[in-house]
Amino acid sequence: MDHPDIEVQEKKRAYNGYLKVDVYRLRHKKFDGSWTGVLPPREVCVRGEAVGVLLYDAERDSVVLIEQFRVGSASASGRGWLTEIVAGLLDEGETPEQVARREAMEEAGCTVQDIEMICDYYPSPGAYDEHVTVFCGRVDSRGLAATGGCADEHEDIRIMVVPADEAIRLLDENRLNNSIAIIALGWFARNRDRLRAKWDGK
Repeated sequence: MDHPDIEVQEKKRAYNGYLKVDVYRLRHKKFDGSWTGVLPPREVCVRGEAVGVLLYDAERDSVVLIEQFRVGSASASGRGWLTEIVAGLLDEGETPEQVARREAMEEAGCTVQDIEMICDYYPSPGAYDEHVTVFCGRVDSRGLAATGGCADEHEDIRIMVVPADEAIRLLDENRLNNSIAIIALGWFARNRDRLRAKWDGK
């Protein structure tokens, strides 16, 4: 929090597991130029940089979606398996584009041939530091395996080649219950014709 309008009085790590949790005591400058009092403790879940990539086969006008187990949604609603786009976390020294290309191969067996950035955003800035960069990547979806993922991480990922109209319908019918897929496919619905003209036949 290296910002002139934020004064951190105390920071401590409360939990250091798969997720890390830091607790802050701080105050910040108000819109009128004065300062707040010290806020009650604020917990921040340390997640870091993440990347998602919507895989689009322009020649076949289809996208590659995945389905995998998610403990968070399972604990909240019983919906343990969600339909998503390929995504993962940055390893040290990687760029977001490198992660997009790596995760496309690891999770879906796809080589990204061309890539375009969609956006970047904070999924839950009130409690998480996670920052997500989203891409769309051109792929050839022919001959993909039925499942993918890294065996050493016990990933069991279903790979699905879905016609673009059907993928957009999943979005419209509220069947994609995760922000990264909703954002990516919302953008795709508006940019599909442009992408197809740009990438089809390359």
